[in-house]
Amino acid sequence: MVEKLDAGQIVGRPLRYFDFFMAAFVAILLLSNLIGAAKLATLWGFTFGAGILFFPLGYVIGDVLTEVYGYARARRCVWAGFAAMLFMAVMSWVVVALPAAEGWPDQKAYEAVFGATWRIVFASLIAFWAGEFANSFVLAKMKLLTRGRHLWMRTIGSTVVGQGVDSLFFYPLAFLGVWSNGQVATVMVTNWALKVGWEAVLTPVTYAVVGFLKRREGLDIYDEGTNFTPFRTRV
Repeated sequence: MVEKLDAGQIVGRPLRYFDFFMAAFVAILLLSNLIGAAKLATLWGFTFGAGILFFPLGYVIGDVLTEVYGYARARRCVWAGFAAMLFMAVMSWVVVALPAAEGWPDQKAYEAVFGATWRIVFASLIAFWAGEFANSFVLAKMKLLTRGRHLWMRTIGSTVVGQGVDSLFFYPLAFLGVWSNGQVATVMVTNWALKVGWEAVLTPVTYAVVGFLKRREGLDIYDEGTNFTPFRTRV
């Protein structure tokens, strides 16, 4: 049986799968930035950053977390992801900056893969933080407005806003003045459209995961009375 609850009604209640999804959210975020961001790939004549294949999965999991467990717990996951990205950036800088042992041949490869400029790191952190909070906020509010109906509308609509905010922050902060204004605008719009399209394609998967979690957890959270400030981690 699935109970429709306000967010405050599940405080202290055991949640069987929340920790797993929080870990998956942070892992996908880190790996898509660490492994995918450094490579440009080409398929069918179209060139794109390889991370775009997996980074949107973080938004899918963010949708699942907000839909099933509520905005407050999704907010904890966003802050956990932000802290993990910040630590990854500091660790990458330290490891790359350490003097290489004499005769070790891979320093340039390390610099190429892990030596992102602080401008790009800053842009990634700000864009992720703002985009994920926008995504969770829109989904939670749309759930109240639709009274829990039309999940596809909420997941796609929140991604349109969240990925839009992400792109509006990341590309100008990272590349304005390095690329032409036209290039920044083209890449920003193209990648936003691809990410939203990927979310739409994954809608059946989102439905299946949300349905499974609601049944197994026995709850369905509505954010009535929730404090939507992003500047807290307490549920």
